[in-house]
Amino acid sequence: MVPEKRAQNVFVEILGQGLLFTANYDSRFSNKRNGLGGRIGFGGIGDGGSGFITIPVSLNYLLGEGRNFFEIGLGATYASLSTSNNNSIFGNGGSTVVGTMAFMYRLQPVNSGFAFRGGITPFFTSTGFIPYYVGLSLGYTF
Repeated sequence: MVPEKRAQNVFVEILGQGLLFTANYDSRFSNKRNGLGGRIGFGGIGDGGSGFITIPVSLNYLLGEGRNFFEIGLGATYASLSTSNNNSIFGNGGSTVVGTMAFMYRLQPVNSGFAFRGGITPFFTSTGFIPYYVGLSLGYTF
């Protein structure tokens, strides 16, 4: 019997645990396609003197077999905003750490190929809880 290969993914995420737009790497911690794993990413956007940078880091657990999984995740995202406009999370700029969760459907090919994630990604800060935030990811499994 051939041992199972560790699932690894690279993907871009819109909204989600990265808050706006991020590039990410995700891997299982053992030679399995499901179970415990983690992800790390980086995102940034800027416009005329304002900039927003995020670094999401999280643990996740995949339930399922074959190509279809349910992902449950918990993490933190470092977020830094440079602006002169007042913002409900950052005030007049600065940085914060945002707590994140993920409840996602994940389509992950058995060997390698196109991967998709989509679902609800609530987050919380010192100023409140946003329960209905969403995320969408497209990427490649290898």
